[in-house]
Amino acid sequence: MKHYIAFISIDGPAFSVVFPDFPGCISAGKNFEDAIRMAHEALSGHVECMKDSKLKIPQPSSLAQIKKSWSDWKEWKKSEYTTALIALVPSHETRKYTISMDSSLMARIDAVTKNRSAFLARAAEEILGTRAGAGS
Repeated sequence: MKHYIAFISIDGPAFSVVFPDFPGCISAGKNFEDAIRMAHEALSGHVECMKDSKLKIPQPSSLAQIKKSWSDWKEWKKSEYTTALIALVPSHETRKYTISMDSSLMARIDAVTKNRSAFLARAAEEILGTRAGAGS
């Protein structure tokens, strides 16, 4: 899995995100955790569009390379920002997985939804989205 550097502006009403390796790939969130979650979606979606257009996906740049060659670096270095490594995960890839869980937990899930997969995916995204900024 590849990881790309994202710059996250922390000096405005929203947390805006840019990817120096992907001009035009931007995102934002209402707080840091939301910005990280949205950055994952933006990067995956941007790369999928590039693949569909038969464009070459760049290799991740180092921070030193970005500071040396990124045209927006002069502006960013004057602002309040932080960086994050965002994992590139294909967004349109669906695979089937088998999971194990207690039957009483499965019964409780079935009582509130008709679509187990969507329910479990949504629950996982909520927990991972909340925890995404914790280790950053």
